[in-house]
This record gives sequence, structure tokens and C-alpha cells, in this order.
Amino acid sequence: MMALVVTMKHVCEVIKILNVGGAETLLVERLLAAPRRTARYTVACLWASDECIQRLGAVGIEVAHMGSYPPPLRLFGLAAAVRRLRPDVIHLHSPLPASLLRLTSWFSTPRPVLVSTVHNVRYRLPTMLLDRATGWLDTHTVAVSSQVARAVVSRGSRNLSTVIHGVNVEEQRRRAKEAGRVRREWNVPESAFLIVHVANFRPEKRHDLLIEAAAKVVNTSPRAVFLLAGSGPLEDQIARRVAELGSDGVRFLGCVPHAARLIAAADLLVLSSAYEGLPVVVMEALAAGVPVVSTAAGGVPELIEHGRNGYLTSLGDPDELAEGILRAMRPENHALLCEGARESADQVDINRTAEWFEQLYDEVRVP
Repeated sequence: MMALVVTMKHVCEVIKILNVGGAETLLVERLLAAPRRTARYTVACLWASDECIQRLGAVGIEVAHMGSYPPPLRLFGLAAAVRRLRPDVIHLHSPLPASLLRLTSWFSTPRPVLVSTVHNVRYRLPTMLLDRATGWLDTHTVAVSSQVARAVVSRGSRNLSTVIHGVNVEEQRRRAKEAGRVRREWNVPESAFLIVHVANFRPEKRHDLLIEAAAKVVNTSPRAVFLLAGSGPLEDQIARRVAELGSDGVRFLGCVPHAARLIAAADLLVLSSAYEGLPVVVMEALAAGVPVVSTAAGGVPELIEHGRNGYLTSLGDPDELAEGILRAMRPENHALLCEGARESADQVDINRTAEWFEQLYDEVRVP
């Protein structure tokens, strides 16, 4: 009897930065869950954190990063590295590297298949124009939410699919069982209602809206404790405003490694963004059975069903956000929302996404 020979495709996943973050977390978690029956993987990026390199290296996935290059040359170094790797499939996750690699791959022999994932609803205009001008070279495009699929950044994409990505649900459930220990690490009293916000301090995350709402919540319910994880250019400005408001229940944690642990220990996740793709933090919350109160930004309404696993509020309205949080804090509401969050976990299971992508890689061909 002849043995069945399975041809392994070499897939190179290309992302701008491989660090703790939204798209980066989705990629790392998917690769860790990948079945690797018909594909082997490498990752190429401009820079990568030691944590991500080690996690991927532990399952045999090489990371080629350009950290040793001078910053102005990293993009060209990335293109050269991908060319040397000679992948069968290049999966592009960041629009700027994608624009260059689409062009350079055209001259490769054999020519690799190009797949793109769109992770957000907007980019800076020059980046978006470059991305759209070269996007016709892709064989398949994946949007992380229906909102992203409808956005201008996805307009004109070839063979567009919408796939909700996901997180390691089993790991988040395990972390939720350690909630008491994590809360003690951050000196959160047992009687407190812990509200967590995880996002870097950038304009689109609307921390200004969050802290106005938080001040109203703490004044109404002193047992509320807000922990804000993240760093960024607006952090000092937001901290000054918190001091002005006298909100003792709002604490800044800075950059928190493994922030998923913090989310799993929370009573509630809050999000105040002006726009999003499909936030990883929301998926991490649902996986841990933690309800969410969020502005109805980007793909959030595709995961949060108002009144079932969280509450959605209007963009830019701190009063409505505060009311949503206070409503979620009521014991009878909170119990129902937690149950809804636990029931929602299956839809954010990364294992399903990993299977889907492996099948896609097996089927795509150069047009």
C-alpha cells in the first residue's frame, strides 16, 4: 500500500510589530493553536518582543525580525527576508509592509499566494491609499468583523471573508479561577467591584470619556474600583484630569504583562473607544465569563449583545457610559450578564479560527 504524502505549505505571516497588542495577540494565539497538518509557519516583522519570540519558538515557529537594522532600512530588510524565506503563502497583517511586499512578491519565482487580514476600520490616509492601490494583488482578504468588511479600508478587496478571530478560551477560564489571587496582587479589596480597562493611551481609545464616566460611577457607588492598564502619550494628561476630578477609585497600572489575567479577574470590562476593529480585550473578557460595557464602536456589537453579555452605549457620551456601568453593577443584572458572557465564549474560541485558516492556506492558489 502506498503511503499518502501530504504536501506542507510554507506560510509566512507578516506583521509590522510583534508585541502585546490587538492584531499581534490574535496572530500569536492563532499560530499557537494552528493544527499544522498541511502548513508550516514562519513570522516576519520589523520588530518583535522577546516574549512573542519565545512563545512561538516553543512550538517551532521561527520569527525573522529586523531589530538589528537601522529603523529607516527595516522595511526593506523585511522584504529581503521574506524573499529569502521563499514561502508558498504570504499572509499580510499590516498595510504598510503589505504594500511593499505585494510588489516585491510579484517578481519572485515561484510567485507566492498573497492573503491579507484587515484588522481595523481605518488607517492614516497615505497608508490606506497605498494599501488599496496594491490590494488587487491579493488572492483572498479576511476582515476581522462585519464592520471592518464594510469599511473603506476593505473596499475593492478580492474574495472577502469575514472571520471573527479569537483567544485561548480554555486558558482564560483557567485564569478566571485565579481571580482572587490576581485581585490581591493589585490590592483590590474583596468587597470591591473591579472594573478593568486595558488600552494604550491614544486618542481613539477615549480615556477622557472613560475617566469622566468613572468619576460619576465612583461618586454613586464607592465600592467601584477602576484599574487602567496601558501606556502611551496621553497618560500624563489623563492622570492630571483624574487628580482634578478627585477620583480615588481610579488607578493607573502602566503596561501590564499578560493583561488577560487582569481581565479574567475583573467583575466588568469597560471600553470607551471611538473606533475599533474587533477588540481582543472583549474576546478575552467573554472567554473568562466577564461581561462588557462598551461604546458601540467597530465590531464590538458583533460580540456584545445588549442586555445579554454586556451593555452598549453611544459614542462620546460619558453619562451613558456611566449609566451602563452602574446598571451592570446591580447584582441581579450582573449575574445575568456573567451567564451570558460564559455562554458567548464559544464564538471567540481561537481553535475554530486556526482550523479555518489552515483550510484556507490549503485551498488558495496563485491567480
